Amino acid sequence: MYQPQRYIAHLDLDSFFVSVAIISRPELKGKPVIVGGSRDRGVVTSCSYEARKFGVRSAMPMKQAMQLCPHAILVRGTRGEYSHFSNWVTNIIASKAPLFEKASIDEFYIDLTGMDKFFNPLEWTIALREDIIRETQLPISFGLASNKMIAKIATDEAKPNGYLFVQPGKEKEFLAPLPVNKFSGVGQQTFLKLKSMGIHLIGDIVKFSESELEKELGKWGTDLYKKAQGIHYGAVKPYREAKSISTENTFEENIAEKEKLLKELARMTEKVAYELRKDEKLCSCIAVKIRYPNFETTTKQTTIALTCSDDELIPVAKDLFHQLWKTGKPVRLLGVRLSDINGNALQGNLFTDTKKKTDLYKAIDDVKDKYGKTSLTKAGIVGLLKKKNTKK
Repeated sequence: MYQPQRYIAHLDLDSFFVSVAIISRPELKGKPVIVGGSRDRGVVTSCSYEARKFGVRSAMPMKQAMQLCPHAILVRGTRGEYSHFSNWVTNIIASKAPLFEKASIDEFYIDLTGMDKFFNPLEWTIALREDIIRETQLPISFGLASNKMIAKIATDEAKPNGYLFVQPGKEKEFLAPLPVNKFSGVGQQTFLKLKSMGIHLIGDIVKFSESELEKELGKWGTDLYKKAQGIHYGAVKPYREAKSISTENTFEENIAEKEKLLKELARMTEKVAYELRKDEKLCSCIAVKIRYPNFETTTKQTTIALTCSDDELIPVAKDLFHQLWKTGKPVRLLGVRLSDINGNALQGNLFTDTKKKTDLYKAIDDVKDKYGKTSLTKAGIVGLLKKKNTKK
């Protein structure tokens, strides 16, 4: 029985958050750039290759990163910016790929199994990469192989901004010279254990039998043996859009004052509404979540007319809060979730009010994009809305 050759492409946007920042600030190109928190708080979200030369890595504490690279330039993007570019790339892939999986905001798998009857998978993926770079100006690397594991490792080897094809049957040969921690799941402790066994490279693994590895490492040993043979059966999972946008805040100190809680609730609702508009989506369901100091958690939601405007969502959020909150009881965590996301892009006047309101929100979001999401608060927005609505 005919078994089509598996071809899996893995695409990864290089230093995605940094690349997005460079598009709006070209002067950052070629410089050590770190996207993350402040100089002494938080962790590194992403960093340029110039910063990596100093030992900076993603998920590293910012304080440590700044010690390694004190002259690095810190930048902070917005979820709206990243969503815009991620969705742009997603739409390009969706328009061309027979089956794809969006593994993260900047990472994709494409299943091209059987497609070699119609086109050359490598040439097709090269053309797709060129289309993405030309349209978005974002650098992107890819690996093409017979399975997801090999394709992902190939992408890592192809970076920055390149591609690599591991031909079917060449998996073991490709893996052999690579360090064993190229495999996901090989943490520091496992890495040290493998080194003590004389396993430094992936090729060293196949010097041991499967039973020997299982004896030393348990079930993980069996899995490692199969990986070293280039065997992996993970399937590409068809992409489905996220169905909700949410935010939560765990307070440093419990809050019992109603006005403080309502003010925070309004701020959080503004935040998710802004993100919804940046994704060019509408929602028809909103939920509020309250957690008390004893970790008792309650959630209440309601359906609403399709919207993405603060002044329609905030009153509903407050009403849900009043239905949930045990008056006077301190609150540990507050959350807001927008769901039943409409997948259609915003077109024309999607608000129930006048087109002026649509234009006003666009102006508000432009200010937030330029000066930060907190540059306009609920009081300022409500004032603008009232002023706009009183004009003849």
